[in-house]
Amino acid sequence: MTQMTITRRLSLPSASYGRAGSLSSLLHQSHKPLSFLRPPLSFLAPRPVRFGSILPVAGNHNSHLGTENPHSSLSQQLGRLMELSKEPQELIRSLYSQIEPYSSGFLKVSDVHTLYWEQSGNPSGHPVVFLHGGPGGGTSASNRQFFDPEFYRIILFDQRGAGKSTPHACLEENTTWDLVNDIELLREHLQISEWQVFGGSWGSTLALAYSQKHPDKVTGLILRGIFLLRKKELDWFYEGGAATIFPDAWEPFRDFIPESERGCFIDAYHKRLTSDDTHTKVMAAKIWSTWELTTAHLIPNEEAINKGTDDHFALAFARIESHYFFNKGFFPSDSHLLDNIDKIRHIKTIIVQGRYDVCCPMVSAWDLHKAWPEAELKIVPDAGHSANEDGIAAELVAANEKFKNILKGVGI
Repeated sequence: MTQMTITRRLSLPSASYGRAGSLSSLLHQSHKPLSFLRPPLSFLAPRPVRFGSILPVAGNHNSHLGTENPHSSLSQQLGRLMELSKEPQELIRSLYSQIEPYSSGFLKVSDVHTLYWEQSGNPSGHPVVFLHGGPGGGTSASNRQFFDPEFYRIILFDQRGAGKSTPHACLEENTTWDLVNDIELLREHLQISEWQVFGGSWGSTLALAYSQKHPDKVTGLILRGIFLLRKKELDWFYEGGAATIFPDAWEPFRDFIPESERGCFIDAYHKRLTSDDTHTKVMAAKIWSTWELTTAHLIPNEEAINKGTDDHFALAFARIESHYFFNKGFFPSDSHLLDNIDKIRHIKTIIVQGRYDVCCPMVSAWDLHKAWPEAELKIVPDAGHSANEDGIAAELVAANEKFKNILKGVGI
């Protein structure tokens, strides 16, 4: 059954810009999506988010809960538990307060790269890994605020060349599959058996690639601003499509490239961002970054846009993005992520998408949802791309709360 919900806007605090039976068996075995039971056009009036039911299906009979029949699977018992719950539960939708990490460090993942990582929240809580955008965007302190720190063990890390990871803005040994391997190395380093995966924009791309490679390590997926890294998506944003909405922001991006090279802006910027001339490289990085950050919010956010003028941030953001896009994400085909949905179809997933996302237009989330109707799609009607827009942030927090309540409901 296809499940889609359109959500209403809620006001939230501001945040800085960021682009035996296992638990995975428990969450994987029921193939019916967890539904938010709302009437059509529910965004016209405030209503609590309510749990729907999970239909029991055959599964791992080695797992059982409490005094239930030991031949009944955890997912069957979870289904009965949800069906028996008569009281609707309202989900928290506000960002949590700022917190500090309780541990952090650096993990050497190759002869070239060392990654920064941190943990916050509950050291004994349910692990969740945050995959930042870009690629090259890095993490920020505000990323911790999407998760209940009393329930979740929150893991953030900066991908190769980004944020505090070293070497800065390095393109050597920096591919999608290197990052997928890094996630596994970090999971093993932190001695985590399985975890929830949370990613937006490029983070949604990486989350899909990782979960398709390691589905047994993923207890659930929360995805935002879907980016499948297809040619039509890159063409839309970098070859003139988005310019029809932001022509004023597009012109500086366009005019930096001579007319003779405007047949492919990704190629032209890649040439300059990998140049030996430092001035050319920095200028290209700032212009590339400013173009994206200007379009990332429904209402342009000056604080976010100003990040594009910071040399350190812009070099990593622009160089790594252009490197990945020039190489088509290092995927074997344009539709690779859609072609491999069957590998993760069983994983409980919530997709949050801004209706007016210019960076990653809603058609990508729609295409993913059509290929994967078991995943729940939440459309925010008054938002663009950024995770820090009020309506999107509310839905991301609510998605984490929904997964939390399910896990707490079965005593995990």
